[in-house]
Amino acid sequence: MSTKVNYEKEVLDQALNRRATVEFINIINRLWYEKAIELVLFRNPLIDKRAGEVLNLINYAKAFVSKPITIIDALEIAKAIEQLPLPASKLDIGKLAYEFYLNPQKGIDKVVFVKHQLRNAKEAEKLAPKDVVLYGFGRIGRLLARELMTKMGKGSQLRLRAVVVRGEINATVLEKRASLLRIDSVHGDFLGTVEIDSDNNALIINGTSVFLISAKEPEEIDYTQYGIHDALIIDNTGAFRDQEGLQRHLVSEGASKILLTAPAKGIPNIVYGVNHLQYPPDTVSIFSAASCTTNAITPILKVLEENFGINKGHLETIHAYTNDQNLVDNMHSKYRRGRSAALNMVITETGAGKAVAKAIPVLEGKLTSNAIRVPVPNGSLAILSLQLKTAVTTQTLNAIIKQAALEGPLVEQIKYSLDNQLVSSDIIGTTAPAIFDSKATLTDAETIVLYVWYDNEYGYSHQVMRLAKYIAKVRRYTYY
Repeated sequence: MSTKVNYEKEVLDQALNRRATVEFINIINRLWYEKAIELVLFRNPLIDKRAGEVLNLINYAKAFVSKPITIIDALEIAKAIEQLPLPASKLDIGKLAYEFYLNPQKGIDKVVFVKHQLRNAKEAEKLAPKDVVLYGFGRIGRLLARELMTKMGKGSQLRLRAVVVRGEINATVLEKRASLLRIDSVHGDFLGTVEIDSDNNALIINGTSVFLISAKEPEEIDYTQYGIHDALIIDNTGAFRDQEGLQRHLVSEGASKILLTAPAKGIPNIVYGVNHLQYPPDTVSIFSAASCTTNAITPILKVLEENFGINKGHLETIHAYTNDQNLVDNMHSKYRRGRSAALNMVITETGAGKAVAKAIPVLEGKLTSNAIRVPVPNGSLAILSLQLKTAVTTQTLNAIIKQAALEGPLVEQIKYSLDNQLVSSDIIGTTAPAIFDSKATLTDAETIVLYVWYDNEYGYSHQVMRLAKYIAKVRRYTYY
């Protein structure tokens, strides 16, 4: 048996690629920590990634755009970016590599090319860093803390200053809080340092002090005593879900804006990327980031409505169990949620079908919805069964979604999956709130069935972060 494999060449090539990847990672870190320029690859984060993870993202980029993008391409473009006098920004190196392949001027110098593509880059209005307080420190609160501290950079955007919790705060409590932040059963270890400062009731995260404040009610707190001013309060508790309740946060000295990480009544429910521009932070003080499910389905529904029109449909969510269910059978305010979450599929309600209409009014009354909680700790799936106004094929529908994931206003919200065997554990840690399973699409003329995965914790937390930056007016120049 003879083969055409040149093993020695393969060994040399993989060593070259690994060296190039390490150099690429070094540039990523220099740009981020020295110039506040963040590089991503088709919206996938690159900060704190290992060489193998970066190479896997390069392979995804190659398949996504059907172009032979390599780590050498990414490295050369990163070197070109490093040579240019750019403002604080977030740049998609995958898109730049893709556009370079589409460029009719073959052989053009990459510095010249990148300079032309980023010719509109300019310093945003002077960014004033925004103090942030997390009100509550549960699943979403801790993920937000991780993300806020990982993306601190030079401190020119959001600055986590404090966390509000109930109960006494002492050295034991601090250590338990620190431990929960360091290690997570779903999302793994925090890639940073967490220490405690008992004298100041603070956690020291990546060398920066974050106060723990004990309070029973939001009105009790004077944030200015902690050097916190004009702060954005991100309420993760869900205890207050209307204008009257959330307004109580604004009584606190040092608080100026409120963001709820749950659906709300009487205040703007926002899916970032879809309807956030309708609510300018200069005139609105209280915002809701809606639900994880609403953030997952709304971007996809917006694309479908704009391209084909939607007559009606049904949404079924297969959702990971949550903390409001019982671990074992016990009393609960709702019958089915009283049954063991770890042993049962549990039918429950979801308001996501109605909530979509708050972001896309034309869908008012067109969608029904329900949910099934299943025995996984994280990672959920929305099944959209829709009747469109226009007949489509699977190929046409997938192409439209792919285009929306490649360019336009929803590139941060939609990830287009090419995986033949995508399962729930695969999508853990995805920053996009909607992961479109292209291999599962079903079409029959106007009737379609779509499968949209979402990390109901991590993907949703990133939507909260995007909305928080908008509210705080610390969004940098972006090139997607």
